Amino acid sequence: MQLPGDGHVHSEFSWDAGDGAMDLTCARAVELGVPSVAFTEHVDFTPFRAGFLATRFADLVTDGTLHAPELDARGYLESVDRCRAKYPELRILTGLEIGQPQLHGPELTKLLAQGTFDRLVGSLHCLLDGTEYAEPWELYPRYPADEVFRGFLREIPVMVDGSELFEVFAHIDYPIRSWPADARPFDPKDFEDELRQALRSLADGERALEINTRLPLHPTILGWWPEEGGRRITFGSDAHLPAALATGLADAAASASSVGFRPDRKPGDPWRFSN
Repeated sequence: MQLPGDGHVHSEFSWDAGDGAMDLTCARAVELGVPSVAFTEHVDFTPFRAGFLATRFADLVTDGTLHAPELDARGYLESVDRCRAKYPELRILTGLEIGQPQLHGPELTKLLAQGTFDRLVGSLHCLLDGTEYAEPWELYPRYPADEVFRGFLREIPVMVDGSELFEVFAHIDYPIRSWPADARPFDPKDFEDELRQALRSLADGERALEINTRLPLHPTILGWWPEEGGRRITFGSDAHLPAALATGLADAAASASSVGFRPDRKPGDPWRFSN
């Protein structure tokens, strides 16, 4: 099976990807036979509790809160143009990974006016904890793991209803990346009602679901997606450096095929469900 396009990749234009390199990532894609790459750079307007990131990103932290810098949209788009000229055999998509888009409509509208962005990925990275936003890994020491995950899932319909400025929902299993070792092992069936409701809201909102390969999407969750009306799938390695490009994409494509998803006509376009 040919590799699908990698639809969630970061370069040096993402604030947390210091080792990213757009040119080298494109070269790596050509070497591996990846047909397309979407550079979905981080857009994080939500200040959040820094936690362990305070040391690595000290210059972005004030009073324990991390304020991510704005994307250099002009520099980013110019870099994409250079790579498109240099690698004509590779389909290169522009894109953004937008954290909590439902909270930042005016800022996003201003950013999107600066150019054409082919792939808009919406991410739910942070949840409100009192008066601050915090990542799941920062919430687990304070709350039971199942409570954090249920809170995450409840916020997905809110995000869908609150913003039309994203077409793909990234890593629905994001909190599982940092699942506490002392918690009961994660089992999607423990959260079936909440997961199905979240998936149904994404399907009703005509969004695509991303299979993010940083953590293989549990096959049970993937199987529920078409059952709840989901008709489109994208794939993303979430690579923050060239060597991580396309990691896990072959297995993810096989999993998607097993539940009825098939490639569309253009490399990098969402795969569609076929009964």
